[in-house]
Amino acid sequence: MSRIALLGALIYLIILSGIGTLNGALLGLALPLILYLLAGLWRAPEELKLTAERTLSIERTVPGETITINLKVTNQGERLDQVLLYDQLPKFLEVIEGSASRFVNLPAGASVEWSYTVRGRRGFHAFSDLNVLAEDKLGLIQKRAALHTRGQLLILPSIASVKRIVIRPRQTRVYSGVIPANEGGAGIEFFGLREYQMGDSPQRINWNASARHQGTIFTNEFQQERVADVGIILDGRRKVNEFGGERSIFEHSVLASVAVSSALLAEGNHVGLLVYGRRIKWTTPGYGKRQRERIMQDLALAETGAIQNFDSLIIPRRILPANSQIILISPLLASDVPLLVSLRLSGYQVMVISPDPVTFEARGLGDRDSVKLAARIARIEREIVLRRLRHASIQVVNWNTALPFEQAARATMSRPSTFLRAIQQGRL
Repeated sequence: MSRIALLGALIYLIILSGIGTLNGALLGLALPLILYLLAGLWRAPEELKLTAERTLSIERTVPGETITINLKVTNQGERLDQVLLYDQLPKFLEVIEGSASRFVNLPAGASVEWSYTVRGRRGFHAFSDLNVLAEDKLGLIQKRAALHTRGQLLILPSIASVKRIVIRPRQTRVYSGVIPANEGGAGIEFFGLREYQMGDSPQRINWNASARHQGTIFTNEFQQERVADVGIILDGRRKVNEFGGERSIFEHSVLASVAVSSALLAEGNHVGLLVYGRRIKWTTPGYGKRQRERIMQDLALAETGAIQNFDSLIIPRRILPANSQIILISPLLASDVPLLVSLRLSGYQVMVISPDPVTFEARGLGDRDSVKLAARIARIEREIVLRRLRHASIQVVNWNTALPFEQAARATMSRPSTFLRAIQQGRL
């Protein structure tokens, strides 16, 4: 019930009691209250004529960075003596400096400006309304309004660098890139010698070899480099990401997706992304900065979902032919193994990057003997799953999330170029 309604009810009871008891003192007591009520009604504004503007210091950022919210409210109506302005923040944003509310007086035509600082977690954040509560000077009349102000903030995932991702597709596109192929061509890694041909750069002539074979000029040939087609699958099934509480291990999967996609795109590969979570979102393979932007935006919006398995997972062959590289980023379930093996048998090169849920969850459960025993059993079960994958020629990165991702990636995926060439040529 509003204050004016309460006051009106009080006046009514006083008058009713005064008449019923024929008590003039009670009726006299009601008079100043009636005057007080009339004054409040007279001074109350007919309507709120306010406009609001909102600007953000930046509209794209990463977790941990601060964003300043600037607000300006202008009174285009009559004087307002007591006004409470309070901003309605999106979920998962927190104020770290200043205040999202302001209590002010607003004369006719006047403006008030203030700012506050927030930060938040990965995702898209849309600001809603700036709420207004105005009172008359007597505190009797209250009027509310919601001022529509635009404001959008995109917090991209944190970026972890991985300098080079080693993948070994057997066949690649004919476009130039950085995936070594088993034939000579344009590149930077020495492949062999051949006789000089018209059009060869003089800088590539091997003068030592030419001197040893009089009458023949030899030129250096470097390993041809080609572009690979890579499809990254981010596992957002809630069942497999429930370790450690809300979204926590999933954030590590997102971080790995950012690092891997960025590294592969930087090397000139065609990279696509499938987010398999709250919604199934497929970004078709592409290359360059624009493709990285698309992938980053999809990862910023990625959320876990109730979907339980990969039954609806279909790899479109027209987009990712059977010789492409598939990289699944997932904590893994034992039931995932048949699907991954079938992809490998279908001709795909398969890699699994798996944030280790066992070590992740065990860190927060203490050192009790029961916890240690449960963790030991879980590790054995997980190792069986990983061995099954490796036995099927699936490359596995078992990532202990206590370590930086780059460290785990380098230890598992980085190989000397001579070793890679030996693998590709069938000598290992």
